[in-house]
Amino acid sequence: QVQLVESGGGLVQAGGSLRLSCAASTRAFTWYGMGWFRQAPGQEREFVSAITKWTGSSTYYADSVKGRFTISRDNAKNTVYLQMNSLKPEDTAVYYCAADARPKGTSASMTDLEYDYWGQGTQVTVSS
Repeated sequence: QVQLVESGGGLVQAGGSLRLSCAASTRAFTWYGMGWFRQAPGQEREFVSAITKWTGSSTYYADSVKGRFTISRDNAKNTVYLQMNSLKPEDTAVYYCAADARPKGTSASMTDLEYDYWGQGTQVTVSS
């Protein structure tokens, strides 16, 4: 069983930045594809970003965050990050970190059903 613990959420004004962290309790972290999803009140969970296993050579973003958010990973720290810049009120949501134990090929999944482990979520609130 893998535990994922997110941190870094909070309240920020529009245009501001936050960096989310997700620490994984597994020595096999390098082999996991990692993703970030979010869920706003009354809405379904949606994909935000993903990064491939190993070196994280490939990254994926939802169109709504492309150019503003950056995903990265530090395998030595078993941690994945989401740097969020130019935040907008519509980015307000609970952000979840997820781990895919069986990533296909050299890609990372943008589908929540492909992920095996989930964190508890961290609230991000962007005020206008």
